[in-house]
Amino acid sequence: MHELSLMESVIAIVCETARQHGATRVKSVRLDVGVLSHADPDALLFCYQAVRHGTIAQAATLEINRVPGKGWCLDCAKTVALAERFGGCPDCGRHRVQMTAGDELKIRDMEVI
Repeated sequence: MHELSLMESVIAIVCETARQHGATRVKSVRLDVGVLSHADPDALLFCYQAVRHGTIAQAATLEINRVPGKGWCLDCAKTVALAERFGGCPDCGRHRVQMTAGDELKIRDMEVI
């Protein structure tokens, strides 16, 4: 379960950023999590509950925004939807597609007091 270490890192970044800006409490955190990222949103939520205790983000809510997979097909020369990593182009079927979205896990924003 790599989600535990991912959420430990998220909480560390959130708390450090909040302190750097003079905040005493984090009210909410929003994450962008790509559907191709191999990070399970339910596991992230579960781990978030565990790792935020004793921090200034203890009462903060977590919202996860799922980002769809996209890629650039070198043969079609256009952006296409991707349902899996290293998947083929849904239009031409070839596998010369560079993933451009869907594998991220990033902090979109946070609200602090």
